[in-house]
Amino acid sequence: MIAGEEGSFWQLRCQDQIKKMANELSEREQNIVSLVQGNEIGDIIKPLIREIHLFDSFVAGTTHLEDESVLDEISEGDVLTLQRENNKFDSNAILILDKDGRKIGYVPEKDNIIFARLMDAGKLLKAKIARIRQKGSFTQISIGIFLVDL
Repeated sequence: MIAGEEGSFWQLRCQDQIKKMANELSEREQNIVSLVQGNEIGDIIKPLIREIHLFDSFVAGTTHLEDESVLDEISEGDVLTLQRENNKFDSNAILILDKDGRKIGYVPEKDNIIFARLMDAGKLLKAKIARIRQKGSFTQISIGIFLVDL
């Protein structure tokens, strides 16, 4: 092979490889698009999310709710939102909200310091209702607290 022919041979070979890689990328892009179409993004990444059980506790403050009807509408297994609250009585206060954003109560003050620190550091926590018991006029709600690991 002559030197000039050798150069064009490698040039053609590289061009062929580039075309092949471009075709493979195009196929992968089409596969990803077909996976995403018709699905919510949450459905796609859900398998990648882990919930790490941190602690079992209960809901405090259920006897001081403005709207006690919320207690009749929750069930065992419900997922609850945990939200930090600016509270003059407890600097680590964490609200517990139902799926509609209605207040159910608080993470007990004796349990909230670590969870408040995690939330303040940007970690996502949630709770799940483990058990609901009526004790006279008092509703005891047992919860599990989970770290949502993305």
